[in-house]
Amino acid sequence: MRLFFAVIILSLCAIAQTQPAPESAATPATAASATASPAITSPAAESSMSTTAATDKITTPKPVAKDSAAELTIPSGTKVPLVLKHAISTRGTHEGDAVYAETTFPLVVNNRVLIPAGTYVQGRITHIQRGGHISGRAEVLMHFTTMIYPSGYTVMLPAALDSAPGVDKTGVTDEEGTVKADSQTAEKVGTIAGPAATGAVIGAAASGVKGLAIGGAAGAAVGTAIAMLTRGNDVKMDVGTSVEMVIQRDVHVDAARVPNTTSTAAVTP
Repeated sequence: MRLFFAVIILSLCAIAQTQPAPESAATPATAASATASPAITSPAAESSMSTTAATDKITTPKPVAKDSAAELTIPSGTKVPLVLKHAISTRGTHEGDAVYAETTFPLVVNNRVLIPAGTYVQGRITHIQRGGHISGRAEVLMHFTTMIYPSGYTVMLPAALDSAPGVDKTGVTDEEGTVKADSQTAEKVGTIAGPAATGAVIGAAASGVKGLAIGGAAGAAVGTAIAMLTRGNDVKMDVGTSVEMVIQRDVHVDAARVPNTTSTAAVTP
């Protein structure tokens, strides 16, 4: 009898051991491993998260205010003294020839050097005319078109000649800066009257009143011939001649390229 009960108990134990454990009964080690493992995300989700983080760090740049000091203005009407670097003459210069000059004194506006001494100025002869034999004065018209700083910085100019104090027997006659020689009318009249008077005296001594008229006419003819062969004075500007140009419109220059100093050595004609 005891043997029978022992066999039944062993059979029940064997059956209990062969049955699988329930799914909900997870071991403590398995639960801890599941808790410690990081969550796995897809590549698309990671890219989206990175883009969002980068967007949060990007800030809209603020507009940069324009620095008014970066640009300087040479006002219209500014007069700049120059010295010519080559000669100009109505006898040998032609329309279209270049004009070369150099500033002799610094231009300072509001305690700031805008044009230092020694700045090169280039221009062109736009009209030239020799003096006539009987009438018409010699004249020269030039315009300044370029200004070259010692550093090589180049600025375009609208400038004309304002005065020519270093040129004898001439004057600037209009706003464009035309230089004209002085009038030669009196000299022409003297050229004609001199021979005419001489001829009249000689004729009067030879033949009386009739000789006076004949001699005067002959002398006048000689004087007219001399005047016809003689031109009026030429306009001549030698190297080192002092002139003055005037800026005709506002000229804007880059402050960073214009030195705020000038040479102490003055350029003398």
